[in-house]
Amino acid sequence: MASIEFGHQKHATQFIKMKHDFAALKVNQDRLMQAIHEGCEYGQAHRYGDHPTETGMARLSLNDADKEIRGWFKTTVESMGCAYSVDQMGNQFAVRPGKNRTAPPVMMGSHLDTQPTGGRYDGILGINAGLETLKVLHEHQVQTEGSVGVVNWTNEEGARFPMMAVSSGVWSEAVPLDTAWNLSEVSADKDGIKHTMKQELERIGYLGEQRASYKDFPFAAHFELHIEQGPILEMEKRKIGVVKGAQAFKWFEITVKGRDTHAGTTPMNARMDSMLCAAKLIVRANKIAKEKDGLATTGILNMAPGSINTMAHTVTFTLDIRHKSDEQLAKMEEDCRRQFQDIAENDSEKGCSLEWKQLVDSPAVVFHEDCVAAVQDSAIEVCEELEKTSADGQLWKHMISGAGKSLRKMIEALPRRP
Repeated sequence: MASIEFGHQKHATQFIKMKHDFAALKVNQDRLMQAIHEGCEYGQAHRYGDHPTETGMARLSLNDADKEIRGWFKTTVESMGCAYSVDQMGNQFAVRPGKNRTAPPVMMGSHLDTQPTGGRYDGILGINAGLETLKVLHEHQVQTEGSVGVVNWTNEEGARFPMMAVSSGVWSEAVPLDTAWNLSEVSADKDGIKHTMKQELERIGYLGEQRASYKDFPFAAHFELHIEQGPILEMEKRKIGVVKGAQAFKWFEITVKGRDTHAGTTPMNARMDSMLCAAKLIVRANKIAKEKDGLATTGILNMAPGSINTMAHTVTFTLDIRHKSDEQLAKMEEDCRRQFQDIAENDSEKGCSLEWKQLVDSPAVVFHEDCVAAVQDSAIEVCEELEKTSADGQLWKHMISGAGKSLRKMIEALPRRP
């Protein structure tokens, strides 16, 4: 698991050590797991075993299952006396008031939407970890100096509406509201229409009146507990990743145009085969990523007209490129654009044309050192009680997040104390 944070305002929230034994404030693991599995009743899919919990998830943002889990979230936080609100992007905020109600709250959170073939923990764990923290404070009647809360970000995955972290991006004023509202879903709904985010927010009743902006709802800091989504901790037999930052990435939609001629009557040297060209581009992106020690992925590929014995006249595919360094990511993009053009013009028989559309630009982020230190101190304390399974006996390590996380511009956006 990886503890991830995104911003900080020092000393915004401290516990008042009066009548409480803070060593007794422990997470109720059984309750946490029960909450996770209870929430996964909404949108469960892709069963792989006989046990009730042996399913995946298909809770795409703003679908009916997402509406139901949002109601579950609202009921849960209001039962603890939290102040609850929803903004223009459907982001849900729950705040447990502290003694100082004027200071921005320390927030925990993630997302409740999933990929079409999602798991039971991605995002879901971060929400429930935040809720469990509030439950522990509530049942022990702990009053914090500042307020603490939990946030559920809308369409954080970007699986249904093709811009990940779009709603936290609007909140941080990195994405214009109209751009987000007008995003159309990737695939048409059952009615054959590609609905926009605003239409679906209205349909499920989560188009809030609160302005989606950090200026209207500022945070002191944001923390997220997340599964690693990778093999590193397991391979090294460690338990916790203390995340120091997030890598840079960009998403593109690339359109390749050729000519739809007959497979049996068109000689190879006379073809303008957009599918063959696209295949070469995808392979070349992989080669460039390896050369730069980065990552390249194509997750969506579409073609028209889609006939067995006819070449496609148009192919579109997505390209996700990532690197720890902004500079190296820029070089990856530069190499891809230059080499793609060469392949399209000179290595595709009669040649094809290319169009690039940038979907997401997320620079690398370095997390605030105070927040990293807080996570590290907690990790050390927790790991002291566990069996030393790693080769060096250390059960935690510093990491860079490989997944795209929320609040892309939060470091710049957060208010600062003088």
